[in-house]
Amino acid sequence: MAKKLSKLQLAQQKAESASKKTNQKINELGQHTGDLYASLTAIQALFDRIRNVPEENRLKYENLKAIRVNWKQQAEKIELEYKKAEVKAAGQGAAGVGAGVAVVTLGPTVAMGVATTFGVASTGTAISALSGAAATNAALAWLGGGALAAGGGGMAAGSAFLALAGPIGWTIAGLSIIASGLMFFKTKGDKERLENVYTLISNRDVKSYELAIVELSERIKRIIDETGKLEEAVIKIETFGTDYSQMTEEQQYELGAYVNLMEAATKLLVNPILGLQPKFSEQDFDKVCAVETETFRKYFKDHRNIVISMANLLFTIPLDEKDKKLLAKSLRKNKEFLSSVQMTKKEFGVEDITMIERALTHRYKFRTY
Repeated sequence: MAKKLSKLQLAQQKAESASKKTNQKINELGQHTGDLYASLTAIQALFDRIRNVPEENRLKYENLKAIRVNWKQQAEKIELEYKKAEVKAAGQGAAGVGAGVAVVTLGPTVAMGVATTFGVASTGTAISALSGAAATNAALAWLGGGALAAGGGGMAAGSAFLALAGPIGWTIAGLSIIASGLMFFKTKGDKERLENVYTLISNRDVKSYELAIVELSERIKRIIDETGKLEEAVIKIETFGTDYSQMTEEQQYELGAYVNLMEAATKLLVNPILGLQPKFSEQDFDKVCAVETETFRKYFKDHRNIVISMANLLFTIPLDEKDKKLLAKSLRKNKEFLSSVQMTKKEFGVEDITMIERALTHRYKFRTY
């Protein structure tokens, strides 16, 4: 007879299942964003052929073109960097970044889905929560150390905990590292308290995944709709000729409407899925440092990685003094965790968790969810 699963094991199973569904949706999103990008490219080619277009309209669609090119380049970079990391991990004998991934190799459509999910396009001023290298790193962390690695190892054993520094749900890989600390507790009561904390984290992530899946589904629906409109526009524009000044007033008006359509469609490519953004971001960290006293600011700046990582892990999780002491004791005995955050057993203690709570208190003041 199979052993009955604990509350924590059941919660972790639900979180892993939800993460896999999320990744399937991201993959599906990538397939549809690929179609959207192709339609935008086709309509752009038609606009490029038209002469005498008013400067205002031309600048607008040229700017949109630059945003799309940037987005495509970022998607290609994610795919390339992922493959490099996978080869490196395999050479080191690690589980590899692909462990637990729904697809054997990251392909263009998956990369496009991840690029859209994390909003990795920008043109000078960011039009999304993340942009450029920061967003590429976020996407790679998601692929290597978080939800996509729910069933496996992450990029490498020592860096899996870094996945906690990103969107909700990245905690799965890191949580497995931290939860392994339960083995150090002989007292049933202490072990149960910690299990309750980890169960709360898993249940929180399940809810976040479920909301993200709804958001991803809505984005896919809108992309399908916009792609259809763009395809119809391509057919229509081909009948207008190539000289704007020779077009009828109605045709000129329609072209202006199509530029607005291109703008709306481009936003669907580059705007991030909000439900998968960090609950405690680097921007939140900088805001905390800006309002803190010199003493506390020094601590935060000296412990940037662990503060951001643990803040995402403990976001909305209530801890009393006993919980904090047990969590600190567990983490202090966990060599893999200490290695991941580059701290020694003597350096990490309950005061660090208190400081992370302090950072979260500031964070709650900055924005609400």
